[in-house]
Amino acid sequence: MSLCEISVPDEKKCLELPWLAPERVFLAVADGPYTAFLDSAAAGDRRSEISYICLNPTDILSLAPEQGDPFTMLGRWLEAAKPRPRPAGWPFAFAGGAVGWLGYDLGRAAMGLASRFAPVPGLPGGWFGRYETIIGFDHAARRMFLLAPEGELHALAALWAPAEAPPPLAKPAWVPELGRDEYEARIERLREYIRAGDVYQANFTMRFIAPRPAGFSPAAYYAALRQSSPAPFAAYIGCGDGVAICGASPERFLRLHADGHVESRPIKGTAPRHEDAAADRAARAALLASPKERAENLMITDLLRNDLGQVCETGSIAVPELFAVESFAQAHHLVSAVTGRLRPGLGAVDLLRASFPGGSITGAPKRRAMEIIDELEAGPRGAYCGMLAWIGFDGAMDSAIIIRSLVATGETLFAQAGGGITWDSDKAAEYDEMRLKVANLLAVGHG
Repeated sequence: MSLCEISVPDEKKCLELPWLAPERVFLAVADGPYTAFLDSAAAGDRRSEISYICLNPTDILSLAPEQGDPFTMLGRWLEAAKPRPRPAGWPFAFAGGAVGWLGYDLGRAAMGLASRFAPVPGLPGGWFGRYETIIGFDHAARRMFLLAPEGELHALAALWAPAEAPPPLAKPAWVPELGRDEYEARIERLREYIRAGDVYQANFTMRFIAPRPAGFSPAAYYAALRQSSPAPFAAYIGCGDGVAICGASPERFLRLHADGHVESRPIKGTAPRHEDAAADRAARAALLASPKERAENLMITDLLRNDLGQVCETGSIAVPELFAVESFAQAHHLVSAVTGRLRPGLGAVDLLRASFPGGSITGAPKRRAMEIIDELEAGPRGAYCGMLAWIGFDGAMDSAIIIRSLVATGETLFAQAGGGITWDSDKAAEYDEMRLKVANLLAVGHG
């Protein structure tokens, strides 16, 4: 029996299994067309506590801009699921529900913003699966649980033989859409918009594109990516037809608790890591002290306060952290936290409608920044700079911005990076920052 053939009745049970590293279990089940791995891969990081592998979705929602308002469609699809009691003994926040993603271009279209680009061929605007079969991993306690239909529980637990290593992976032949001179010239054009008062800041990015090599395995690519670039919001989402998201995102977008508490953690501000400890500390300190990076972060924090204010209770918006430095495999980042409490009667879809796309990857003011992005970037963003999420049957949600990610279609691979541009931006430094962010995505693979 394959994982995708299992039918899912309403009643579910959980079973604790002997501990296995999540990556070993993932490699054993990754060939399923709709495997989703929400992977807290940054070992020792306080944000990396729980991981989920989701199998065998009972229903699938594929979204496209021409189908209408994506938030209305997502809301109706979520509401169609019958309420589920929380399974006894299941120790994790996510006990089944929707797992998937919304692409940046879907959000742009939902705001009524036209684009000069055609959609990415072979890529939906967004995709979600409804999952009831879940493997949960508690990294600190080294405990692993399986949640599945009662009749299939023990058979499913014995179904896989954990894999030791991913198969060899051919390295894609990446080609940038813009050369350095043209990239820097477009940053200067963006700075002119800032000088003219159109925007205070806009996020400018560039794609690297490669033909999909014969036999290319997105799951094997992801397994290699998580080793070289572990991140607290890493993820692999297989969407069928060769489409997959392979991400190493450091950035939480929105977290919604079942009681209505909301948190967003926008990232703005980047400095490279260094092998030398003293140099690394100096880079971290310089980032924290940089007036340019602090101003950039503050603008986006204010934008998130405004977005959350549309759906949160009056007086509930707070900024409990401002200009915190968080360190990842390749970079230090300046991060702030914005919190609030959702108004009664509103839920995850309302929160997404008010906040998507995330301000950290658009700019301020958001709408005008997105218009300038479409004018200056060389191609559509597709899934990149969108968000991936789980949305539980109980209404809770956690989500991340799709950055530091490879997007695969049946024919083509995409990697993309960029940064927030302000009047104080230096075009050469911005190009170098973009290359720092994309470098690991381009390096994954074995010749």
